Amino acid sequence: MGDVSVPMMWSGDLPETLDFYRTLGYEVTAEQTRPYNYGAVARNGYSLHFGPTPKDKGTAEECYVSCVVFVDEVAELHKQFSAALRERFGRVPASGLPRITRFRPGQTRFTVVDPVGNTVVYVVRDEPDPDYGGSRELQGLQRTLDNARILRYSKLDDTAARRALESGLRRFGATAAPVDKAHALAELIELAVAANERQRVTELRAEIAELDLSDEDRVAIDKHLRIATDLEQWLGETD
Repeated sequence: MGDVSVPMMWSGDLPETLDFYRTLGYEVTAEQTRPYNYGAVARNGYSLHFGPTPKDKGTAEECYVSCVVFVDEVAELHKQFSAALRERFGRVPASGLPRITRFRPGQTRFTVVDPVGNTVVYVVRDEPDPDYGGSRELQGLQRTLDNARILRYSKLDDTAARRALESGLRRFGATAAPVDKAHALAELIELAVAANERQRVTELRAEIAELDLSDEDRVAIDKHLRIATDLEQWLGETD
């Protein structure tokens, strides 16, 4: 048996922290509060450990306390975690602490932030090398869409992605292909759903409806819009 490295994160309120991981299906394997906090959880052959929380350092999230867990299947795990969190909290916690990031078809990772702010990133084991975008082969609104994708899924920065898309539409919307404009609007719809901006969603959908799209393009955009619909359901489902 080879050597094993185990991540050590902050314990915070240890009982609360461990209970959160129980909700996700982890087994608590260690728990002590004296002479200092120490806890551990295990799931599917790996462990996460939690030690004393430094004083006056802010949250673990602010201090970038995190780890990566490589898994065989990421979509099903996200589904399981979402269901467990919905049962526990009556909704999926998609903002604040704790929270789980949303998931769309084709993603290879998602993130859970626990009540302390520890960040655990679940990544599919055979994930291809990251594509950080910015391809020089793309121009105009297509390049904007590529940059917004990176801001959303690599940096988890919805605000910056929204700003980039709105700026791109102002700069290139008049000359962009209608289908590219529709895809940019669909991305903004998903961001508006995540921010619970229902009026904005209605306005953006109306803009797409007015675009001159071919039947083939309309099918592609309807498929894109389904992502926002699924997100709305994911955020809104309760027991």
